[in-house]
Amino acid sequence: MQLTGFGREKQEALSQARVLVVGAGGLSMPVLQYLTAMGVGTLGIIENDRVALSNLHRQVLYETRDAGKPKLYAAIAKLSAQNPDVELVPHAAFLRVENALEIIGSYDLVIDGCDNIGTRYLVNDACVMLGKPFIYGAVFQYEGQLSVCNFRGSATYRCLFPQVPGNAAVPGCNETGVLGILPGIIGSYQAAEALKVICGIGSPLANQLLCIDMLTGGQLQIRCRPDPANLQIRELAASYWQYF
Repeated sequence: MQLTGFGREKQEALSQARVLVVGAGGLSMPVLQYLTAMGVGTLGIIENDRVALSNLHRQVLYETRDAGKPKLYAAIAKLSAQNPDVELVPHAAFLRVENALEIIGSYDLVIDGCDNIGTRYLVNDACVMLGKPFIYGAVFQYEGQLSVCNFRGSATYRCLFPQVPGNAAVPGCNETGVLGILPGIIGSYQAAEALKVICGIGSPLANQLLCIDMLTGGQLQIRCRPDPANLQIRELAASYWQYF
């Protein structure tokens, strides 16, 4: 890559990185496509849902002919064609307490592409236990937000959101709708943060939450301090179903 500050050493770091993307929905689309195009070494995807026509306005890796197919394998087929040199690892499952540590443990970095609160708290807790950075992202109607969590002792997802909301308080895209382009924008930011973490460039969005309003074009950065108690998680909760 001919880019000042991003030479052979940075490209080599990218080619050796192992990244797990949780979910293959709207947020994950630009993450998967850009990391594949740029030559990340190993890209794991965990997903167990199927493509629906109602997904297509925001999940742009899929086509109408993919309706009804498993998202995981539809995505891998297209990403393999995009860059056959990237090792794509399918995990045909939903992330659960029973499999989270084993799956996450084999990766260097985890990127949030899921659509529910429970999975995010599970990913956070597993990443804290394993010492893995976690790039959070979320969208709601016309607004999105993201942060780099658990990066070299930085604030975790539980530091950002210590008060666990009930699932009814955070409805998903299917209930409230989302501007189709918004997951693409937030997901692109997540991909950029992944490059910063992997390659050691720039200043990752650690200890801060970036909020973007698509209707106004406004951005807000909220500072957050790490809570030492949230960095000392020793075991996963018995269940995260209460968050769903």
